[in-house]
Amino acid sequence: MPKIDWYDQFVDLGHAPDRSELVVLFYFEPPAGMSVKETAGRIASESSTGTWTTLSRMPTRMKRLQATAFEIDGNLLKVSYPLDLWERGNVCQLLSGIAGNIFGMKGVENLRLIDAKLPGKYISSFKGPNYSMKGIRRKMKVQKRPLTGAVPKPKIGFSALEHAKVGYETWMGGFDFVKDDENLSSLPFNSFDRRVRLLARYRDRAEARTGDIKDAYVNITAEVEEMKRRADHLHENGFRFVMVDVVIVGYAGVQTIREHTRDLGMAIHAHRAMHAAFDRNPRHGMTMQFVAKMMRLIGVNQIHSGTAVGKLVGDKEEVLAIADVLRERVTRERKGILLEQDWGSIKTAFPVASGGLHPGLVPDVMDIYGNEMVLLVSGGIHGHPKGTRAGARAAMQAIEAQMEGVTLEEKARSSTELAQALEKWGHHRPK
Repeated sequence: MPKIDWYDQFVDLGHAPDRSELVVLFYFEPPAGMSVKETAGRIASESSTGTWTTLSRMPTRMKRLQATAFEIDGNLLKVSYPLDLWERGNVCQLLSGIAGNIFGMKGVENLRLIDAKLPGKYISSFKGPNYSMKGIRRKMKVQKRPLTGAVPKPKIGFSALEHAKVGYETWMGGFDFVKDDENLSSLPFNSFDRRVRLLARYRDRAEARTGDIKDAYVNITAEVEEMKRRADHLHENGFRFVMVDVVIVGYAGVQTIREHTRDLGMAIHAHRAMHAAFDRNPRHGMTMQFVAKMMRLIGVNQIHSGTAVGKLVGDKEEVLAIADVLRERVTRERKGILLEQDWGSIKTAFPVASGGLHPGLVPDVMDIYGNEMVLLVSGGIHGHPKGTRAGARAAMQAIEAQMEGVTLEEKARSSTELAQALEKWGHHRPK
């Protein structure tokens, strides 16, 4: 019987990728009855120039374009791809290859895209964030401490006026930002345009009374042309940021909004809603650190990255991997988690810690992240016994304690709001 498939031609365990090749790290499991090597070949084949059967005629140059499975270490697989397989500046086309049909093949039982090392020539075709972390700090005139924000809670249901009033109390408690949550857009009881106008009015009042810069992450997520209109409306009302549900909007939509906000001098706060649909299973899908890498590449300034101590899934190892992908000039390799990445001229971006936090958990989060983050404490300020303003003050006092090197209990002796927060929550970790 003639040879039918040619997957073995996509495996070369002696191959050493050169600097121009793109390298992808996968976790993979072969199906019953199939060898590790055959499954690896299928992954490399389907994500590049292969097909299920041998062909009768093929140009000789094809050999130079095919991917190569070159390292197998248990369930970890590295595949290298010639640079010419990828259109410069088109992240959608990249994902169509390395995160496309391969996930639907019968030749893999489970497959997880962990990370990708992008060569300099590919990286340089993207623009990255409009502003670095330092640039964002300059915008807000906050030099050392974490940036702070909160979502009015419940996350949806307030009228535009109620939302703005909660926002005002948040700002007056010392926070920098008021934030929409992922499912608040423009609703009959809280329209986008009215919310923006009212938030602007209360922002101006808070800035006048505190002397500090205040801003908001207002959710513009919608059809792309409507997102542009909403960004324009925010800009006209003096806001410096937009918020986008980036996974739901998609990479192309984010790239378009990045260009639009660049022209407005605005930055993008990225909510990661829907990420867990494909990154929660440790054996299949893709990792959040890879999503964060793609988002930095195409230009978000901040993206949610978990806390390891709050209500959402994600351990310390994952949180630190995401933070390294976003904040470092050169991301260092961590076996099975990250590949080394030189970011070239791509600017840095902030990780955002959020989900189930309160003042008693602030030191735990800062121990993980340090100060270079956006810290969102929402229910944990609005649930304060004395209300939102007191809750925001308690969170700010917790930040001060960490930066001063004292315990929360020590700080609480001279900080009434923090003492009240600790009496209610202590160091409770939500489940």
